[in-house]
Amino acid sequence: MGTEFLKIKEVEEANDIIKKLFNELYSPKSEEIAIENSYKKVLFQDIESSIDLPPFNRSLKDGFALKSVDTFGASEENPNILKCIDSVEAGSFSNKTINKGECIEISTGAPIPEGADSVAMVEFSEKEDDEVFILKSVPPSQDIAIKGSDIEKNKLLLKKKTILSPDKIGVLSAQGIKKIATFKNPKISVISTGNELLKDNEEMEYGKIYDVNTNAIKNAAISCGGEGVANEIVKDDYDELKSSIQKSLKASDIVICSGGTSAGVGDILRHVLDDIGEVIIHGISVKPGKPTIIGKVDGKLVIGLPGNPVSALIIFYVFIAPNIRRLAGLNEVEKSKIATATLSKRLHSSKGRMQYSLVKLEDHLAIPIIKDSGAITSLADADGYVKIPKSVELIDEGEKVKVTLFNDF
Repeated sequence: MGTEFLKIKEVEEANDIIKKLFNELYSPKSEEIAIENSYKKVLFQDIESSIDLPPFNRSLKDGFALKSVDTFGASEENPNILKCIDSVEAGSFSNKTINKGECIEISTGAPIPEGADSVAMVEFSEKEDDEVFILKSVPPSQDIAIKGSDIEKNKLLLKKKTILSPDKIGVLSAQGIKKIATFKNPKISVISTGNELLKDNEEMEYGKIYDVNTNAIKNAAISCGGEGVANEIVKDDYDELKSSIQKSLKASDIVICSGGTSAGVGDILRHVLDDIGEVIIHGISVKPGKPTIIGKVDGKLVIGLPGNPVSALIIFYVFIAPNIRRLAGLNEVEKSKIATATLSKRLHSSKGRMQYSLVKLEDHLAIPIIKDSGAITSLADADGYVKIPKSVELIDEGEKVKVTLFNDF
C-alpha cells in the first residue's frame, strides 16, 4: 500500500471522468408518491389533465342566472322584472330550465342552470319575494366560466422535470390526482473520519474538535436533490472504515467520506478502496481540495472528500452536486445560483491550479474571504465562491466576477 497520490487530474478531466462514472453506474429512477408528500419533488413524466377545468359552466359571481336578452334596456329608472324560479348554491345544482322572463338565484361557483347564458350580479339587481328587478343590462356569457376554459381534458398540465411547488401541487389537486411518479432521490450515506472528531453531544476535550462535515455534507446532498443519511463518526482505523463503507453501500446508492484522503500517515481511505474496489481518481489539480478520491466498489461510487470542511463543500458543489442533481431530475446548474458581482479587492490565485475562492455578497460587491481553508467561520461568512482559472494569478479590484451561490435548489 503506497502513500503517493495517483496521477493528479486536471479539473476538466476529473469532471469528465466523474460524469462518465455517474452515467455508467446510475440512471434516474422513479417512485410513486402521494400528492400530499410531493413538495419539492420533481415530476418523472408529463402529466395530462384527466378532467375539464372547470368541469361545468359555473358562476363567477353571486347573482341571478338568466337569459341575457331579458336584461336588454334595463336601468335603475326602468328595471326589467323577472320571475325567480329557484335558488342554487356552490356544491349543488338546479334541475330546472330557465325560460324567457325567468331567472334562478345563484352563488359563486355553482353550476349554470339550463337555459341561462349570463349572470346578473347581485349588486345590479333587487329581489322581492319571487320577483327580481334587473337594474342593468348584461351581455351574453357575463360572469360565466365556461367548462374547460381553464384547461381541457387530455391537455398537457405539467411537464416532466417540473419541480412541485405549492401552486403546482394545487393544480394537480384540482384534477383529483392522488399519486404521481417523481424522480427518486438518490440515497447518499455520509461518513466522517478522524480520531479528533467529537459528536455534538460529547464534552469538548483538548486536541479534539466537533464534527462539522457530517451535517454539512448531508444537507448539501439534500440541497441538490439527494436523500442524505448521516452515519456514525469513524476513527482512523482500517477495519472500522472498511466495515462502515461496506455497510453503507448496502443501504445507499453513493457513499461520501470526508477525511482520510491525503497521502500521509493515518490517511487510510485509499488503502481501503484499493482492497475492496478500485480507485479511479486520487488527486485533482484544484485549490482547495487537491486530495480528493473517487472510487468504485460493487458498482457504486465511494467519494472521498478532504476533511477540511471548506475544501469538502467546495469539492462537493463543483464535482459531485451537478451529477446528483441530474439523477434527481434537476438541471445540473441552476441559473438562479449564478450571480454577477464586482470584486471589492484584488484576489490572488495559485498559478497552475484551478482555484475556488469564497466570497461574501454585499451591495452587488463580491468581498473575498481571506482566511485559510481550515477556518470554519469562513463558511458562515460565505455566500458562494468564485472560480479562478489555473492560468490566472490575479483578479483585480473592480472586475466583474461570476459567483456560484450556496443557496438551496
